[in-house]
Amino acid sequence: MTSQLIQAIVIGVDTHKDTHVAVALDSRGATLGSRSVAATLPGYLELEHWALTFGKVEAFGIEGTGSYGTALSRLLLDHGHRVIEVSRPNRLVRGRHGKNDHLDAEGAARSVLNGQATAVPKPHTGAVEMIRQIKIVRDTAVKSRSQAMVTLKSLMITAPAPLREALGQCRGRMALIRLIAAFRIGKERTLISSTKPAMRSLARRWLFLHDEIAALDRELDTLVAGKAAGLHAAHGIATMTLVDMLILIGDDPTRIKSEAALARLCGVCPIPASSGRTNRFRLNRGGNRQANAALYRVAIVRMRNHPPTLAYVAKRTAEGKTKSEIIRCLKRYIVREIFNALCQPKVAGLAT
Repeated sequence: MTSQLIQAIVIGVDTHKDTHVAVALDSRGATLGSRSVAATLPGYLELEHWALTFGKVEAFGIEGTGSYGTALSRLLLDHGHRVIEVSRPNRLVRGRHGKNDHLDAEGAARSVLNGQATAVPKPHTGAVEMIRQIKIVRDTAVKSRSQAMVTLKSLMITAPAPLREALGQCRGRMALIRLIAAFRIGKERTLISSTKPAMRSLARRWLFLHDEIAALDRELDTLVAGKAAGLHAAHGIATMTLVDMLILIGDDPTRIKSEAALARLCGVCPIPASSGRTNRFRLNRGGNRQANAALYRVAIVRMRNHPPTLAYVAKRTAEGKTKSEIIRCLKRYIVREIFNALCQPKVAGLAT
C-alpha cells in the first residue's frame, strides 16, 4: 500500500569524514525516515539498501561530492542511481538552528525535490581524475621548489663574503644550483662550514623537486594527449591549460549542456550590472579561477603572434574597444573552441 502512494523517493545525504547522515522524503515532502551510517563501503551499501526499502529512489542529493561524498556518489553512480550535487546549507537556516546533520540532510533532499539542485557531480573515475591527482602533486612540488629557491637566495645574501663572492662569479641558475649541490663539507667549525651544508641541502632539494616536476609534466603530457589530442595542437593552448580545462569539465563532458554553461563555469560570461531594465554588464569575478587564468594566458599568447587574433584585435581596437574588453571577448571565443573540442567532439569533427 505504501509503495502505491509514494510516487518517488528522494534521499538527502550530509557527508562527513567518519559518518554520513541520510534523510528520505516522499514526493510530497514528508519525511519518511533517517539513517546514520559509517563512511565505509559496508556503510554505503547499508545506506543504499535502506533507501530502497522505501520504494523507487528518484535521486540522491549528496553534499560534498568532491570531498567526503566522493566515494558514496561513485558507488551510487556505478549502481545506476541518479546523483545530484547539493551545495552547502543555507547560512540563515544554519544560523538559526545551529549545525545539525539531520537538518542538513533533509535540506539536501528538499533542494533536489524542489528543483533547486540540478548539478550532476563529476564521476571521478576516468583519466581526468588521474590528471587532477597528478596536478595536485605538481602544484605542491612547484610551490616547494619556489620556496627552496627563495630560502637559498636569502642564505646567499647573508653568507660570508668569500663564499658569496665565489658564488657571484657563477653564471646561470642551473650551474649555480649544481655548484652548491656539490659542496664539500669540511670538519672545521667555522661560519662557512655551517653555511655550506644548509645551502647544499636546499640546492639538492631544489634539484630533486625539479626532476620530479619534469617527470610529472611528462605524465600529464601523455594523459592530456590521449584526452584532447586535437586541441593540444591549437595555437597557444599548452598542456597546463588543457589540464585546468579538463579538470573543470570532468570525465563526463555531457554534464556541460551548452557553450554558455562552460563560459559561466570559467567566469567569462557577462553579469548584469543591476536589476531591472539595463544594458550595462559588469566583470564576472566568479567561476573557476584556474580555468579563467588559463584562458587569459591563451588570449595573451595569441595576441602576440597569432595572425587571426591580431586581425581581430585591430578590428575591435578601431571600433573603440579597450584592451581589457578585447581580452574578455577573446576568452569567450576560446571557450567556444574548447567546448566544441572537448564537450562536443562529434560536432567538432563534422565542422572540420
